[in-house]
Amino acid sequence: MNQLATIEVGELIRFKAQVSYHGGNFNGWAKQPDKRTVHAEILKALVTVFGETDDDFGLRVAGRTDAGVHALAQVFHFDVTPVRMKRIERGPDLPRRLNSLLPSDIRLFSCDFAPAGFDARFSALHRQYRYRVSDHDSQRNPLEADFTLWHTRPLDAVAMQAAALTLVGLHDFASFCRPRDFGTTIRDLREVRVVRTESGVIEIWLTADAFCHNMVRAIVGALMAVGGGTATIGEVGAMLAAKSREDMFKVVAPKGLTLMQIAYPADDQLAAQAVITKVQRSSSDDE
Repeated sequence: MNQLATIEVGELIRFKAQVSYHGGNFNGWAKQPDKRTVHAEILKALVTVFGETDDDFGLRVAGRTDAGVHALAQVFHFDVTPVRMKRIERGPDLPRRLNSLLPSDIRLFSCDFAPAGFDARFSALHRQYRYRVSDHDSQRNPLEADFTLWHTRPLDAVAMQAAALTLVGLHDFASFCRPRDFGTTIRDLREVRVVRTESGVIEIWLTADAFCHNMVRAIVGALMAVGGGTATIGEVGAMLAAKSREDMFKVVAPKGLTLMQIAYPADDQLAAQAVITKVQRSSSDDE
């Protein structure tokens, strides 16, 4: 905390934090009236440590996950005044103190001073999600049931991968997104990998600059339709080109989806990346 001596009175101090959570008992990340959310639980812990706030400490997340979606490595930032910082000059380190206040389905892995120019959402280079499906040909491990969709019919993972390749690249994913006012549905889907693990579970890994609402689960639904023989690769490509949610494939359940990684550039490029992202996008970068 010696760094505080160099901070002028009134200047906000930004923290970068990484958190994991089991999404099953949450109504998503974003704070909502009378609903249990990850944001709300974290905010309660911050208020206990730093005191009441009118602006939620400027808390901003890398990607707002939907209800029921899990996260292994979510990232957020929050801002604290020098006066509030005096509350943690003594006692346990901040991550340990916050974890003691958080429920068991949320765990903070790290929390430290953010590099200059860091913005959890706008400085991010990409997000990576994983979706797990246990089909007819795979083992159904009850210990993984909370994080895996159980599907009764066999799926062709090879066909699913072939269909996925038609979606990779910079496209308007309006057919796979729930639209938001004043937002864009153009995304750069950089990689989709469909693999069958040793236990037979199918994992779909998706990496993009950002994902719009429902995009991952809509894509997985389309790939599963191909894998199950109820749709063709050409139909998936045609759906992408249509830029319309009409006649879309089923959006799969959130339980199989986990946010795995948020990637950032080198510290000296964080501010520049934030500027670039703000120019490119004005909507939420959430699943």
